[in-house]
Amino acid sequence: MKRLLQTTALTLLVALSATTARADAVADAKAYIAEITKPNPAWTGPTTGPVAQKGKSIVYVAADMRNGGVLGVSKGIEEAAAAIGWTVRVIDGQGTVSGRSAALQQAIALSPDGIVLGSVDANEQAEAIKQAAGAGIKLVGWHATATTGPSDKHAIVTNITTDPLEVSKAAASFVVADSDGKANVVIFTDSVYDIAIAKSDAMAAVIRACTTCKLLTIEDTPLAEASTRMPPLTNALLQRFGDEWTYSLTINDLPIDFMASALQSAGKAADGFPRNVSAGDGSEAAFQRIQQNYYQTGTVAEPLSLHGWQAVDELNRAFAGEKDSGYVVPVHLFLPQNVKEDGGERFTFDPNNGYRDAYKKIWGVN
Repeated sequence: MKRLLQTTALTLLVALSATTARADAVADAKAYIAEITKPNPAWTGPTTGPVAQKGKSIVYVAADMRNGGVLGVSKGIEEAAAAIGWTVRVIDGQGTVSGRSAALQQAIALSPDGIVLGSVDANEQAEAIKQAAGAGIKLVGWHATATTGPSDKHAIVTNITTDPLEVSKAAASFVVADSDGKANVVIFTDSVYDIAIAKSDAMAAVIRACTTCKLLTIEDTPLAEASTRMPPLTNALLQRFGDEWTYSLTINDLPIDFMASALQSAGKAADGFPRNVSAGDGSEAAFQRIQQNYYQTGTVAEPLSLHGWQAVDELNRAFAGEKDSGYVVPVHLFLPQNVKEDGGERFTFDPNNGYRDAYKKIWGVN
């Protein structure tokens, strides 16, 4: 009897410890989510820097203009280039390795002053990047490497991105908070991109740290083939996991673009489970889905236009012989309750913090 009581007490102690640990993890996640969903974040970017360097030409090499994030950055670059007085050309890599290689070679042949790599993986295009730098072209990346700031491996002045680990933490923490620590999660990634693997690994770490959550599977599927791969993959996962699958985490919004039809055909409610949350980029389609509560609950949107302006500013600093600004935009999670703030009503994350005027003031332009 004494041994039975001791065993029962030990079991209760373990159970209570697990419950307390889960409660703490959920409470922490909820506090973090409350902070990163606040509207109208203040401008924390640069306020000083070189004036506009005159008469520059730049090329935006896009990995795939069908990607809403890549497209959004291109629009910001074009807007900022017009403000600073530069010429800009956009070349689409069309979602293939050969297309990206051809686009980058075409950009180099134009002999611009600068190139922005729009989600073009630096490791994949290492030789072309070396060639461009050898020709005296300054390169700035957007999602070109797995980390923010200057590259220690490639001739890239700086890589612009919201901190991918923070983006991943935000998306995964929402899942923990929203489920009260009971989420069963599928993660979608694309091993073609280092940044994608870094993000999916970070999301998996958050889910695994939630002792009462369950990571069902990590699916590696090409973003460039999302339109054809995601519907049958979604069906296969529904057959495999059924109602056990309660949350999806994706490295950006593109996979969710092609999940709805399969979920709808399976009788899943648009505002039900699985709830789909994206760790970037905040595409127009994602904002529409979140506003309508239609097969997407959240996106850790990136301020794509702001990033375009930052890319132009970073190139301007490089042309002036100065180091990069070191600016990293804080993460911001859009959910149904805040989706119409900070540009969300226009289906984009465009912070209401005066960043355009801030950059124009630095450049000395009106």
